[in-house]
Amino acid sequence: MIQRMNSLLRIFRIAVLIALLLTVLISTCVRADSPTVIVLNVKGIINPVMADYLAGGIKEAENKNAIACVVQLDTPGGLDTAMRDMVQAIVNARVPVIVYVSPAGARAASAGVFITVSAHIAAMAPNTAIGAASPVSLSSEGEQEMSETMQEKVMNDAAAYIRSLAGEHGRNVDWAERAVREAVSATEKEALELNVIDIVSPTLDSLLNDIDGRTVTLLNGSQVTLNTASATIEYLDMTWIEEFLLAISDPNIAFTLLGLAGVGLWVEITNPGLVFPGVFGGISLIFALFSLGNLPVNIAGILLMVLAFVLFVVEALVIPGFGAAGIGGIISLVFGALILFKGGPMNQVNPGLIAIVVICIVLFLAFIIYKLAKTRELKSQTGAEELIGETATVRTALNPEGVVFYRGELWAAVSEEGRIEAGEVVSIKKVSGLTLHVSKVKKEGNK
Repeated sequence: MIQRMNSLLRIFRIAVLIALLLTVLISTCVRADSPTVIVLNVKGIINPVMADYLAGGIKEAENKNAIACVVQLDTPGGLDTAMRDMVQAIVNARVPVIVYVSPAGARAASAGVFITVSAHIAAMAPNTAIGAASPVSLSSEGEQEMSETMQEKVMNDAAAYIRSLAGEHGRNVDWAERAVREAVSATEKEALELNVIDIVSPTLDSLLNDIDGRTVTLLNGSQVTLNTASATIEYLDMTWIEEFLLAISDPNIAFTLLGLAGVGLWVEITNPGLVFPGVFGGISLIFALFSLGNLPVNIAGILLMVLAFVLFVVEALVIPGFGAAGIGGIISLVFGALILFKGGPMNQVNPGLIAIVVICIVLFLAFIIYKLAKTRELKSQTGAEELIGETATVRTALNPEGVVFYRGELWAAVSEEGRIEAGEVVSIKKVSGLTLHVSKVKKEGNK
């Protein structure tokens, strides 16, 4: 009876094991047959960090043989060079790229227009907008800084570029050109009616259902039929280092980092040997330089800020009090911050932040100057000056020369007041080499 029970238990265990193996096998087969859609989230100003993220996401979609790569886009625009890198990544992709202006309330302005019309499928969510692809906003130069000829060159180049992108996918090239030359914009409904985009969908799931079965042509001429209705969605977010680099690629953060770098290096210069301020300032400077590399920098603004900190060092080390060098440094810092970046309001430093940084630096400068002034007032604590005013005991009578005892050492001494007997207390008046010039210390009541 017991043997029969053991046999049944053994058979039951084998059956459970087979069932588990079949479940894993079936699940693996289903996942293998189910297409994958990679989803990227491009939100914020277009810069090199964002361009690298998008290019890396498309590469990941290609490596995973994804059926498509969806780019959820919400941007006010950005750098022309970064935008062109993103467009090239989309155009040369070996998987269909779907640019989806979402969620509701998002926009594809300026550089975002180029990115949207370059996609194999361009889609928008309700209550979104597209347009205003001004080449002045896209370039790193402001309109006031470009000659009329240069403005025309930039305009014509941008217009030709967007016509090529729109025409490649059969979209409205005339409206695309007007978005560049006249900065026109459109809602999602208007964009669909004007054949600027291909579809309007409220959610990502509905978008994947709506484009299911559509056929797109890649750059190499191959045609891909989208099977997205049953696809597995895989979100590919930025890594923590990409998020950090994107966070510091902000005009306000860049200005703050420059301020911290200047203060740290300034403290190290005025107080050599502290180490920490110098290390902190150096690290801040490296991050600031990275941030500046992702923004349209005005060289004049950088030079003014450098001049400001040079003047602060001069004020602290050379000129006593708060004078012309300090005032000049403050003026240079303010104007440098105001013109530090080009490319429109989205690349300007917040005036409130400028005021806070300037006030903090002025207070810190005043504190440093005060401490240095106090230090200059103190009696020197090293060298021969240290001995002036100190007292010593006469060991051999001074007539006028002899020997005195000071802090465990015997010194040759010369009396400035005639003969002084051994055992008398004398005051050191000056030091000549290794000889002390002394005078007798008068006791209370003596005249």
